[in-house]
Amino acid sequence: MQTIVITGASDGIGAAAARQLNAGGHHVVLVGRSKAKTEALVKELKAPFYLADYAKLSDVRRLAEELSAYERIDVLANNAGVIMGPRAITEDGFEATFQVNHLAGFLLTKLLMDKLISSRAKVIQTSSMAANVWGRNFDVTDLNNERGYSPTAAYGRSKLENILFTRELDRRHRADGISSVAFHPGFVRSNFAEDTTFFMRWFYHSPLRFLATISPETSARRLVKLIEGTPGKDWQTGEVYSKSKPMGVAFKDDGTVAWQLWERSEAMVAGLTGNSPGAGI
Repeated sequence: MQTIVITGASDGIGAAAARQLNAGGHHVVLVGRSKAKTEALVKELKAPFYLADYAKLSDVRRLAEELSAYERIDVLANNAGVIMGPRAITEDGFEATFQVNHLAGFLLTKLLMDKLISSRAKVIQTSSMAANVWGRNFDVTDLNNERGYSPTAAYGRSKLENILFTRELDRRHRADGISSVAFHPGFVRSNFAEDTTFFMRWFYHSPLRFLATISPETSARRLVKLIEGTPGKDWQTGEVYSKSKPMGVAFKDDGTVAWQLWERSEAMVAGLTGNSPGAGI
């Protein structure tokens, strides 16, 4: 029985995956932002839960402290994500899409690293094909999306960041026993995009969604397959998958940008990890 931490577990893919894993006998730990939604799922599954708002990095640090009490964490599924409307800055000083979709998950993974290494854990990022659609012009010197902001551009860049983070996590920590992978969940019928005023909210909450989307349960099976699979046999570390096959990434990187993203992200959260700031942001 694996101990599996799923963020963004109060709804959509996360909740559906939690149900499937719970039915399979795994020890599922739920992390959600909405108290009401998370507690409703907890009542159904009788699973432990924690609340955290990824727009507050102090919440992420508290969450890491709470999760560190577990003897082991076999899987960390960094599934939480949003698409925003107008550009917004969090109380931590970062553009909200970047912080919620990348930086918070990066921080949680960093803070749990010793536990993940000792558990020889799988770390899974919920990315998206949006990385190819809107992330092609990614600029690692503009992580706060100050130039050319749009909700879709910021979202696509953050999904590319999930992929680059996966690759660099694999490069740095594969030898330590960490197995990292990312995946495209498909276009899912869920409450995704409820925080945005952009047209995607209209699409995801209109009858049109039934023509071009899959159910959360179908999408969750992609995540569950990675969680239950064996790295090196069922999937390759450092890759991003669409269904059961590695997905091509439009943004070409020889590893330099992935390294820079890690270094800049590390510098941004240095005050929360206890490390000294790194190279310039």
